[in-house]
Amino acid sequence: MPRKKAADRPLRIAHLYPSLLNVAGDGGNLTALVQRCAWRGIATEVVPVELGETPDFTTFDIILFHGGQDVEMSVAAADLGGKAASLRAAADNGSIIFAVCAGLQLLGHRYVPAVGAAMEGAGVLDLETRGGPQRYMQHAACEVEIDGRRETVVGFENHSGLTELGPGTSPFGRVVAGAGNNGRDGTEGARRDNVFATYLHGPVLPKNPWLTDQLIRVALERRTGGPVELAPLDDELERQAHDVALAKAMGNRGQRTALTPARLMRGR
Repeated sequence: MPRKKAADRPLRIAHLYPSLLNVAGDGGNLTALVQRCAWRGIATEVVPVELGETPDFTTFDIILFHGGQDVEMSVAAADLGGKAASLRAAADNGSIIFAVCAGLQLLGHRYVPAVGAAMEGAGVLDLETRGGPQRYMQHAACEVEIDGRRETVVGFENHSGLTELGPGTSPFGRVVAGAGNNGRDGTEGARRDNVFATYLHGPVLPKNPWLTDQLIRVALERRTGGPVELAPLDDELERQAHDVALAKAMGNRGQRTALTPARLMRGR
């Protein structure tokens, strides 16, 4: 169980732009974190961070940054400049940042859509994304290693971004099934220290309780300065959801679904 001093105050979770960025049920990631903490008696405090708000992100244990389409992304990007320095400081200070899709792209240096002006990112991750001519829409899986433990993470990818990682950033995982960052190099998502970013929706954390617990554990260990062992939970339903999603991803393996704009308009 966590050391007593880990419970001296709640785990503080910042939820970036919850009214703006929440496609594909990504808000379920917050639910998974809060619920798995609650089942263990770990208190949480959730702080929504909307447009125009500039909190000190270094005061948060976990920061969530979810997905959205290009229109919503452009609104978030215009606001992000006022938050970027604090987000970089939080990353440097060891706060957990978990980002999905648009969140991944906007944590990088910039996102250049296929149509429209480039959007400047927060510069937390050394990566850049350009909009491509195809949209990858499929169940997907990747192999992820955190602190020596390796697991298969499953979800659903739905993006046209082509992300290239710079030397200052490692992949979140290696593609098992799906397109990953760009459909070419086998990388999925991005990681730097305690910043984890992925293209996987689903939402991803409820289907991958191991990953959810890793984020909680790392946040608590950062708080306490020592090792934390989380009490085990009955994850039978979560494992079933994971296994179904993995089977679907593996069933599509080698048959990558890449939709062109014309096919999308025809609804096929």
